[in-house]
Amino acid sequence: MSALTRRLSTKWLRDLTDLPTASGREDEVIAWVTRWADRQNLKVKTDDAGNLHLVMRGRSRQRPVTAVAHMDHPALVVIESTARQAVAELRGGVLAPYLKGTAVELAEHPQTTGRIEDMTGGLATVTWRGPGQVIPGSILRWRFPPASLGIRQGRLRARACDDLAGVAAALTALVRAREANESHFSVLLTRAEEVGFVGALAACDLGTLATDTQVLSIECSRELPEAPVGGGPVVRVGDGSSVFSSDLTNRVAEVAKRRKIRHQRRLMGGGSCEATAFVAMGWEATGLCLALGNYHNMVSIDQVLANQRRARLSPEEIDVSDFHGLVDLLSALAADLNSTGSDLPGRLKRHYQTERHVLDPPPTARKA
Repeated sequence: MSALTRRLSTKWLRDLTDLPTASGREDEVIAWVTRWADRQNLKVKTDDAGNLHLVMRGRSRQRPVTAVAHMDHPALVVIESTARQAVAELRGGVLAPYLKGTAVELAEHPQTTGRIEDMTGGLATVTWRGPGQVIPGSILRWRFPPASLGIRQGRLRARACDDLAGVAAALTALVRAREANESHFSVLLTRAEEVGFVGALAACDLGTLATDTQVLSIECSRELPEAPVGGGPVVRVGDGSSVFSSDLTNRVAEVAKRRKIRHQRRLMGGGSCEATAFVAMGWEATGLCLALGNYHNMVSIDQVLANQRRARLSPEEIDVSDFHGLVDLLSALAADLNSTGSDLPGRLKRHYQTERHVLDPPPTARKA
């Protein structure tokens, strides 16, 4: 990656991860991506569910490869409001202990702030104050001090890495693929993943991607002891619901190894991602992810659940070198995936030919 592209991709990463978004209210992300695509001379196709499919101009005879990332992040969406109180729906997986008493801000007018007074059945009662209008459809997001955000010591702390960091990585890889004239590579940006990958399911139902498309589902997934932040991008073999397409996963890993791209290969079973939806609906799909600190903005989930620590929300955290490694891997896959076969069958056959002698009958013992 050139120094210029690296600087630009870091800027796109910072810009995107600070945008307000929620399931069904991805408007600002959609507007940012649409403006970005116009500047990059890329074509944006919008399906009937509002998903964005970014493609290069021109045609390719190669089998399609599409990187998929989602544009939403857990937040509250107002459904009723009065002069100083609102009822908002939680859209996304944030545990109840983290919410009551939490400070929020009106995404469209951050000087308007509030506090979650109660959570019942996925609905929050919020008291608010300030000059902005809190109306049905408004996004209320967690309020973080500006000083807590930004890049320090190689790590990005942001409002919404999941999955806007994935969006930034996919878009950067698309620019690099266009420069290499790899027009079979495209990007699909989906809506409403945090409420059960509804946008991805709609894309399957609508036929947004050709059925022979090889889907690379990008996520930011909760870090694990065996998959830490800073360990490189993760080739994800499965999630909490399914195991992904094995041949495609093996070929992704082959490309990573051959290109000597630092990476991890893990199950990442802490949640479910859009690769599960695509595989279940008949596509060949696998997963790539960035290990994520403070998943869904929740600090120390295991300790909170064990009543060993007070629940609090904080910016999400990724390693910037992991992000650039993911861009490098996506770019390598755009170039090499269609020409790469898994060498596992061949290695096993060669191993068998070398070692099959151990199955020969033992020599007959000599008679005394």
